[in-house]
Amino acid sequence: MGKGGESIPDEEWERFLKEAEAGTPGAPEEPSARARMVARRLREETGPPEPWRSHRPPRRRGGKAWYVVGLLAAVALLVVALDPGRVVGWFGGGGGDSTPLAAESERPDEAPPTERAAQRPTPDEPFRGSPAARWQAGTAGITLPEARATGWMSKSEVARALSTTRDFLAASSLDPGVLRGERPTKAIALLNPHQKDVQEYVATAFRAPSRENDPLMLFSRFEKSKVRLVGDVVKTRGRITYREGERGALEVSTDVTYVYPVRPATGGSDEIVRTIVRREVVLSWDDPEKVVIEPGTFSLVSYRSDTTNGGCDAVTGYYEPPFGAERSASPPDGPRVDPYDRSKSMETRMREANDTECGTATRS
Repeated sequence: MGKGGESIPDEEWERFLKEAEAGTPGAPEEPSARARMVARRLREETGPPEPWRSHRPPRRRGGKAWYVVGLLAAVALLVVALDPGRVVGWFGGGGGDSTPLAAESERPDEAPPTERAAQRPTPDEPFRGSPAARWQAGTAGITLPEARATGWMSKSEVARALSTTRDFLAASSLDPGVLRGERPTKAIALLNPHQKDVQEYVATAFRAPSRENDPLMLFSRFEKSKVRLVGDVVKTRGRITYREGERGALEVSTDVTYVYPVRPATGGSDEIVRTIVRREVVLSWDDPEKVVIEPGTFSLVSYRSDTTNGGCDAVTGYYEPPFGAERSASPPDGPRVDPYDRSKSMETRMREANDTECGTATRS
């Protein structure tokens, strides 16, 4: 078919078939059974819905002529004959397209495609079937903007503040020890010690976690006796932006999604669940001549977080991903959310999802 549904002329089609039958050099061969079965298998694969919860504190184009389409079809069939495995990968039978995505420089217009969502993760490929398979690992997935003099800071000072901001994100959400449940000492040390409400929140959150004082609002932690990470890679996607804030401060906004593949710590289960956390943290690098603050620290302005497969009801200070029967249980009646959709701001997503109501993620 050409553009608009035009059919290929009969005489041209007959010539094409005769050349193929006669073994004309370069003529296509029938694709392997393996390649033909991929699409059917993908349609049959299904998975259980994923629990989700949010938190917040106080074009394809047609060709111009039919022969272009015919040529592309012939080339595709020839590739199948020479390398069927590659074509299977195109259709998701292997790991799919593993080409890393370009850095996120602005908010995307739409959610990532879902055609490979039916593939399940494995110990060797814990991000298989997920958009995160093409994301960068660790801080490489967090885009830093170009520095320029802003407010009370020079260009070099802004660059240093942006880098330290990313260090805070690493110390709070990527540090291996913190992910195993340790206290995020390095991250806490970057918080302005004179910001009383934040210091009280941090102290209370680790002493007696609750909905009002939940350490997971800022820090990613799993209880190592129950959960362990699969491999040592956490995939990330997001960006850091900045502007001049109050009293000439450098106000930095961060919006990052983290994907943690985890499995039960005991029992020998091969089940893998991906805990997906999106955080939006706004902080202020204040002018010490106008704000009481220690050098090298910042003040928190606001912070939001929502989570897929991190637990919903109990607040223990750790993510509690569901496994086995718990994961197969009936999903809650709350809103349905795509945790990989970064086309909406956190504020919009939470407003649509009724803030803290438990719901169902459409994929993980």
